[in-house]
Amino acid sequence: MSHGRVDDGSARTGASRVDYAGDGLTEEMLLDTPYAQARLWVDEAVARSHVEQDVFEPLAMSVATVDAAGVPNVRVVLMRFLDERGPGFVTALTSAKGHEVAANPVMAVALTWPAMYRAIRFRGRVVELDRAEVEQYWHSRPWASRISAWTSQQSEPVASRADLEAAYARRAAQFPDTGGDDAVPVPDFWGGYRVVPDEVEFWAGRRNRLHDRLVFTRVGDGDLGEPAAWRVGRRQP
Repeated sequence: MSHGRVDDGSARTGASRVDYAGDGLTEEMLLDTPYAQARLWVDEAVARSHVEQDVFEPLAMSVATVDAAGVPNVRVVLMRFLDERGPGFVTALTSAKGHEVAANPVMAVALTWPAMYRAIRFRGRVVELDRAEVEQYWHSRPWASRISAWTSQQSEPVASRADLEAAYARRAAQFPDTGGDDAVPVPDFWGGYRVVPDEVEFWAGRRNRLHDRLVFTRVGDGDLGEPAAWRVGRRQP
């Protein structure tokens, strides 16, 4: 007998109920374009990660694709690009996400900052990053990260951690650290993707679970910085 108590599962999971004390997001607060609003929130999350230090990896982005059987796949990557064209990230093109995108070039991605009671969702088609963008970013990576990219046959099985580290050692010997940007070439199988959104949702947590969800929906041609390409609507939480 429950005696009127609502079982929300918190006792089973060990989680405690937290009321979201965010500032919310009203239509009057919303900036004119999805790019302007996204850039503001991303910049504020990055700044808070340095000051308050309660936002870990502010550029961590969940990426959802669909496999050949129609089953969704989700994983977390780091957003490395954000401009009026959309958010982007780097990866092995031969990874599971690469194969899934090749077969069905659509994607949903989400940035979430629990400490700020904020999240952004992008949904749309996928384009491969321009090779010049990939190479420019590649040369900004530390030597060890470039070696890891060469080492990992991303998403493929590996027998043990020792085998993975042995493969890393072989690549490190192949491409020794000379201190130059060109010490490790860009692998042919390495690149990245950008989401070209048709929908961008801004979620802001409020008390009593009456959260704000303001959504930019594409209604015409133009990028994330073109006001005329978007219509704003509110969705129930």
